[in-house]
Amino acid sequence: MQASSITTASVIGLGYIGLPTAAMFASRKIKVIGVDVNQHAVDTINQGKIHIVEPELDMIVHAAVTQGYLRATTKPEPADVFLIAVPTPFMGDHEPDLTYVKAAVESIAPVLKKGDIVILESTSPVGTTEKMLAWLTLARPDLRLPVDNASDVDINIAYCPERVLPGHVVRELVENDRIIGGLSAACSEKAADVYRIFVKGKLLISNARTAEMCKLTENAFRDVNIAFANELSLICAKLDINPWELIKLANHHPRVNILQPGCGVGGHCIAVDPWFIVDKTPEEARMIRTAREVNDHKPAWVLGKIHEAVAALTTSGLEESAIKVAVLGLAFKPNIDDLRESPALHIAKQFAQTTRSQLLLVEPNIKTLPEVLASHKLVPLDDALVQADVVVFLVNHREFAGIKTLLNPQTQLVDAIGIDFI
Repeated sequence: MQASSITTASVIGLGYIGLPTAAMFASRKIKVIGVDVNQHAVDTINQGKIHIVEPELDMIVHAAVTQGYLRATTKPEPADVFLIAVPTPFMGDHEPDLTYVKAAVESIAPVLKKGDIVILESTSPVGTTEKMLAWLTLARPDLRLPVDNASDVDINIAYCPERVLPGHVVRELVENDRIIGGLSAACSEKAADVYRIFVKGKLLISNARTAEMCKLTENAFRDVNIAFANELSLICAKLDINPWELIKLANHHPRVNILQPGCGVGGHCIAVDPWFIVDKTPEEARMIRTAREVNDHKPAWVLGKIHEAVAALTTSGLEESAIKVAVLGLAFKPNIDDLRESPALHIAKQFAQTTRSQLLLVEPNIKTLPEVLASHKLVPLDDALVQADVVVFLVNHREFAGIKTLLNPQTQLVDAIGIDFI
């Protein structure tokens, strides 16, 4: 099947990656059937609206729906290509949870036909694409599948991870290079034909296992580098050194580029994916495990600093219940609404559970608080700054720029992002 003969695409999972991907195909005049178990998401999309925050995406989705190229539903329908973009979290012991991928594969199995292409985009442990093959073999024994690198098959299967930055997804889906890893050379070529529809970046052909590991490697690399910065901030605190000033000076070295420390690491990728490597190779992945542990510890350290600030005020005579603490930022990174695996959200939740202080939550990118903080209220930034006895900087949203100079000199500060040095 050549790209020109692909007329219908189905995207399973209409979240932060699936919906933009569906919109990209639809913008190229491909009929797209989006599938999601979330009825609210389906209804919202069918109204030409979006249920997530991503610049430019609302206009593309509205045009695609209005022109009849994008439609959402809760059950898979026949298509020429199926792209799976569902969550791949881990369980309590950091073991990968492939429940959503398995459910997606089993849901499309009944509607598959000869000539179809199945592509997994979800970040996954090494070997997941091969598991997809096994699940499809059980569900559709009537179809010839790419077992043992077979090329004469009815269904082509490949893995192609996304590698986009939230807030820039629309542009990066088109411009970034993509790794295409098929279960055979023929599968890779068929999958590449699919992405040629809208991708302007290079299509780099490999095999499924290497493509799976490549995605995990990219995120583990960033995690290790962030862990260095976060560990450095702990060391500096003990030695009474400003870590952001130190890093700014050190980065003047021509071969040094230290990242900025923060309150932890969040999002569905960097905070999760390295564990997939550790799970598969626990004896070998020693540095990757340590980096995860360093970054996972940082929120607890920041939480301790908030409690210290409150304790300092109680020693001056204030009742803890009268102290107001403004927490600035709940998203996992600046200028987005994504709360997945957010260390800032975790810190706010833990503080709310361990204090009698009054909590002032400020997150300009969301309209309602998640369930874990449902008993509290979002507060406008200006109101929070006027009322707060303690101000906690957790996320460097653009709305927070320059506000440190506006604070009362008596206000206690807990700065996890280096607001003066970013």
